[in-house]
Amino acid sequence: QGQLVESGGGLVQPGGSLRVSCAASGFTFRSYTMSWYRQAPGKERDFVASISITGGIRNYADSAKGRFTISRDNAKNTVYLQMNSLKPEDTAVYLCRGAGVWGQGTHVTVSS
Repeated sequence: QGQLVESGGGLVQPGGSLRVSCAASGFTFRSYTMSWYRQAPGKERDFVASISITGGIRNYADSAKGRFTISRDNAKNTVYLQMNSLKPEDTAVYLCRGAGVWGQGTHVTVSS
């Protein structure tokens, strides 16, 4: 059974940076596209970014372009989301997805 565990969330000031991670287990990580989503309180879950199996193709939501970078380390079975120039509207639970599995999410709060 596949499992995804996110970490790295927290409180950051506007304009700051944060990197969240997602560790995979129970499936062949290197064979799957991985994605990040986010869900703000009272809102739907939205796509943030995805990365292909070798990392050569990356897609971003308009809200993430130019500020967020998705990456992966297939040797560590981990996908990352580097978030820069954070805004209060980036506050959400950030969840990763891959191989049909969702993680439990990590909370990111952007506030002064």
